[in-house]
Amino acid sequence: MRISQLEGRRVALWGWGREGRAAFHALRGRLPGLPLTLFCPEAEAEGARAEGGGALQVETEVTGDALSRFEVVVKSPGISPYRPEAVAAAARGTQFIGGTSLWFSEHARADGTLPGTVCVTGTKGKSTTTSLLAHLLRAAGHRTGLAGNIGLPLLEVLDPQPAPEYWAVELSSYQTGEVARSGARPDVAIVLNLFPEHLDWHGSEQRYIDDKLSLVTGGHPRVAVLNAADEHLRALQLPHSRIVWFNQPEGWHMVGEVVHRGAQPVFDTSDTPLPGRHNRGNLCAVLAALEALGLDAVALAPAVRSFRPLPNRLQLLGERDGLRWVNDSISTTPHASLAALDCFAGQRIALLVGGHDRGLDWHDFAARMRDDAPVEIVTMGANGPRIHALLQPLADAGRFGLHAAGDLPHAVELARAALGAQGGVVLLSPGAPSFGAYKDYVARGRHFAELAGFDPDLISAIPGLGVG
Repeated sequence: MRISQLEGRRVALWGWGREGRAAFHALRGRLPGLPLTLFCPEAEAEGARAEGGGALQVETEVTGDALSRFEVVVKSPGISPYRPEAVAAAARGTQFIGGTSLWFSEHARADGTLPGTVCVTGTKGKSTTTSLLAHLLRAAGHRTGLAGNIGLPLLEVLDPQPAPEYWAVELSSYQTGEVARSGARPDVAIVLNLFPEHLDWHGSEQRYIDDKLSLVTGGHPRVAVLNAADEHLRALQLPHSRIVWFNQPEGWHMVGEVVHRGAQPVFDTSDTPLPGRHNRGNLCAVLAALEALGLDAVALAPAVRSFRPLPNRLQLLGERDGLRWVNDSISTTPHASLAALDCFAGQRIALLVGGHDRGLDWHDFAARMRDDAPVEIVTMGANGPRIHALLQPLADAGRFGLHAAGDLPHAVELARAALGAQGGVVLLSPGAPSFGAYKDYVARGRHFAELAGFDPDLISAIPGLGVG
């Protein structure tokens, strides 16, 4: 659905975060006379009325009956379409769309294609992969847009002038279905991996997988770049797309620290700023996507050395008091915490884990701790007690030190004391969202930096966002 198709219809917005405000300004810019109603919490209502400038009616009670008064509801990504009030309204004919769907519809050609648009999704590594893709495209001299879930809503870059040659778009599992529903076909879609996440939004692990994969199963990209090492991806059949596999010997893959294209060694990643072996492996996905766009990926690979790592993703803040401080606040699954530990293998690590409890299974994490644990683990947050109880028998057996913290400041204090004069790495890789204690993972990472003695303003900016 294009924005012009909303004219004359009863339209509401649901959510007043950055995505919601972007949708409001995009609709107001294109359709200045369109009446709009916003559903948002009471705490946001006053600010929304002020920003709406009299052009926005605000309601703070969201029910199925209230939503069903509207033909179309433009929903922010964090609001699940599986909520009872959304399901009830949809059953009565209300159509729910998001800013992602609007952007893709606006940018698609008449035949639905989006030449030069590369979408990236996956449970972990998608932000770094998307940013790295944009970095290499720009290194080749191409004007490129970097936007989406990475921190810049797509509707904030609806009409950049001059238009980019390429778009690097990160999509969360909340947004991938929007691409399929838009009817637009991305040029290239990258899927990195799949682990259970966001089960509270999706309702089940299978629905999470289905929603995530809808980027390629329903979005029908011209080329799907898929990880051959992921069992869910290996099982896919995509009759509408050409599949290019990475992480297999016939395609782009890693041998030790060296990226290979088939049997050809191409690039040694050991001196690159990419944090973690999994991100170096995801470089293979980026190079495969560049080739799918018709570019010389072999020639572009060395430009990785000038890449600037993203904040909150295995971010080395620096050293204080004999300790190295690493901010991996974006880690929201146990698998991400395990990947973070792999990056610092052989070092004395105090790992800080725990946060919002959305019911993810930590048994695989605990199993790894039997033989490959840090020297200290500090649990915190709502699911901290559950993780602590799971790890307690291993700690009692002397596998590692185990501590329970009430909050992040307490966890940092316990980690300092546990590592002591021998030093080591304090690694914040929570494996859980920040909801409840913090607005988002960025706020959590900023607080961690401040507690460690660093300026949070200097570590928070995402390089390269927007068009350039």
